[in-house]
Amino acid sequence: MTPEEARDRFAGARVARLATAGTDGRPHIVPIVFALAGDRIYSAVDQKRKRTTALRRLTNIASNPSVSLLVDHYEDDWGKLWWVRADGRARVLDPDRDEESREAIELLHRRYPQQRVAGAVLAVDVERWIGWSAA
Repeated sequence: MTPEEARDRFAGARVARLATAGTDGRPHIVPIVFALAGDRIYSAVDQKRKRTTALRRLTNIASNPSVSLLVDHYEDDWGKLWWVRADGRARVLDPDRDEESREAIELLHRRYPQQRVAGAVLAVDVERWIGWSAA
């Protein structure tokens, strides 16, 4: 799969898994919704209830900005399986201070109308698109 095809398949997915690791090296993975702008992926910490406001993904990114995002497609016909991974560097944006974060929230709202208000916004500058397809 070419990087362009991988990016196109990623763009068509509705949910991704964000993998981060902190200074302790322990992996942490969570599902996210996202919007894509070129080779930049945006996601926001939404207002759904959380166990804590000190989210591990944000702490991990602050100490180790290297992240991976994964989307995949599964069917019982294994000839139709595929996955795409985006590897890159993440930044945490403040929606009260960063114009980029306001633009990201607008992109997210267009893709997911329920995404209206957000806390921190994640921006991932993709350095590598990689994927696999059974077909």
